[in-house]
Amino acid sequence: VQLVESGGGLVQAGGSLRLSCVASGSVFSINALGWDRQAPGKEREFVADTTTGGSRTNYADSVKGRFTISRDYAKNTMYLQMNSLKPEDTAVYYCYADGSTWRSWGQGTQVTVSS
Repeated sequence: VQLVESGGGLVQAGGSLRLSCVASGSVFSINALGWDRQAPGKEREFVADTTTGGSRTNYADSVKGRFTISRDYAKNTMYLQMNSLKPEDTAVYYCYADGSTWRSWGQGTQVTVSS
């Protein structure tokens, strides 16, 4: 499975962005999709994920109520709608796909929130 993210950019605090992650290849084998992020000088951290079929969706406490994860199965695309952005949300955002025995990562997209 190959993943390509887009939608990052520069936004002021309080603004919104929507990230996209397009999956290709053996998409039928994907059990879950999610987003991680890594800020400069910090470890990569979990942001949100969702299982195929939407039976389970999880969010990091730091983004609950502000970020929404969704999928468009017809387009093999996952989205991360980010509202009320804060400077501490500045990071490279990576999407990932989980199969039964593997995980694939995208190349990342930069999100910068100015104060």
